[in-house]
Amino acid sequence: MKIGSFMQALKEYQRPLVFNPWRDYDPECDISSAAPSVRAANLTRYLELRQKAHYLFIAEGLGYQGGHFSGMAMTSERILLGLHPDIKPEVVLGEWDYCRTSNPHSSLLKATQKQSGFNEPTATVMWNTLARHGLSAFDTILWNIFPFHPHKEDSLLTNRTPSTEELDAGIEYARMLLKLVPTLKIVAIGQKSAGTLQRYGVECAACVPHPSMGGANRFKAAVAQLFADGE
Repeated sequence: MKIGSFMQALKEYQRPLVFNPWRDYDPECDISSAAPSVRAANLTRYLELRQKAHYLFIAEGLGYQGGHFSGMAMTSERILLGLHPDIKPEVVLGEWDYCRTSNPHSSLLKATQKQSGFNEPTATVMWNTLARHGLSAFDTILWNIFPFHPHKEDSLLTNRTPSTEELDAGIEYARMLLKLVPTLKIVAIGQKSAGTLQRYGVECAACVPHPSMGGANRFKAAVAQLFADGE
């Protein structure tokens, strides 16, 4: 498996109520028709820098505040734009032409989103926690079992739980990723992700609580224990 082949496979996926960030263009929320290409270039660069990564942190589905606009799981535009107080964009893509893909003139964006891009709380906790434990950013890949953004029917800027059919499709991309980077140990983020992976016969080295919905401290403690145990 090569990165180019993997990216092509991702770009081919289409399904109702799913936004494919590397293929789809939304004229209201995207800054221009080049947005999917920017996001695809971001993910390609991300994977190129992590060809020898050892950890795959995997959650369930891509979120609209993170990978929808950045092209990378649990990574927000605000990090890429250098507007996050604690996380530098270089830890994500090194020396790179960083830019936003959300439309700062869209009426659907809040004032802070128009000014600084989208910010995802899960992304903030993930990147801060990994840095706190001295884990090289290039030694870790963040991913989702369903790598695309599932949204509700009434709004693109919403999240919903992936369906069984969507997870059936998504797990195949996870398997491709494991072939692309065979050195990876899987760390499931949340019991739902762990259970889904187990159902598909994908072995996890560990499971940590999901940092969303008040779970940030439990997530941080679990990651600390994970690396203290030498995983």
